[in-house]
Amino acid sequence: MSFPSPHVRVEIDLRRIRENISEIRRRTGVPVLAVIKADAYGLGAERIAPAIADRVEGFCVFKPEEASAIRLWEQTGKAAIAIGPPISANPADYIAHHVRPAISNPNQLAQLQSADPVLCVDTGQQRFACDPGQIDAILRSGKCSEAFTHATTLEQVKRFREAVGGRVARMHAAGSSLLAEPAAWLDAVRPGLAIYQGAVRVSTRLVETRRSNGPAGYTGFQVPFHGVILAGYANGLRTGSCLVNGRRSRILEVGMQSAFVEIDQHDKGLETEVVLLGDGLSEAQVAKAWNSSPHEAILRLSTCGIRAYLPAD
Repeated sequence: MSFPSPHVRVEIDLRRIRENISEIRRRTGVPVLAVIKADAYGLGAERIAPAIADRVEGFCVFKPEEASAIRLWEQTGKAAIAIGPPISANPADYIAHHVRPAISNPNQLAQLQSADPVLCVDTGQQRFACDPGQIDAILRSGKCSEAFTHATTLEQVKRFREAVGGRVARMHAAGSSLLAEPAAWLDAVRPGLAIYQGAVRVSTRLVETRRSNGPAGYTGFQVPFHGVILAGYANGLRTGSCLVNGRRSRILEVGMQSAFVEIDQHDKGLETEVVLLGDGLSEAQVAKAWNSSPHEAILRLSTCGIRAYLPAD
């Protein structure tokens, strides 16, 4: 768990998120099911969902509690699919919040058939999805009119089409990684990261600047000049790239609630801004420096500080 630093500002551009969705709709020509799990990748699902409701057909959460916690149906009038494994076998837990469960075996279907379940098909992910050998038993029941898979390759999309094509009313396979592949669009797309890319700016300011005097910090790093920011690994920060006064620089060492940043002799005190994400420093660039994924980078940095929302219009 990370804790927001009061010294870090997280600006979330709701207009940019809406524009991202509009571009996805224009390019694919199919309905968008917006993924808002994990508190909309850390951006705040309670604010994101109403801001984009008029541009999406529905939402995807991981579990029904994510929808009920933000009163998703009441705020948007749009239903959701819980794409994680069914935590509850009680259909009322889904029906009450207009959330449809994803099922992966006949037993789950029997328990949740009154909640209008969606079949999740395993095409290679190998987690909470239906083995191909059980698909027929589920579809013959007539209780599933929709199916999806967590696909990352066109080969997986092909397997999905071969398994359920023509047997359900709607199919979807494409998350953010397959939005450039028309063969993956099918009847709907489920973008997550693609909705939020470029919409978050995370910044803080130096609280100290120093001419380095030999090895510094816990790790003994050596640079001519360094500064300190009040964000650390308790806030989700890692070593890697940053911008200092608009110039590409490095987070040299991360402590519990502070971090060392490489600066130059012209960077002075509180007037010096350090950008952790945004202004040309992308989620992918941060993730590369972290040896991680852009999804993790945007989530960690979006929860690093205090959120502020730029208007949707």
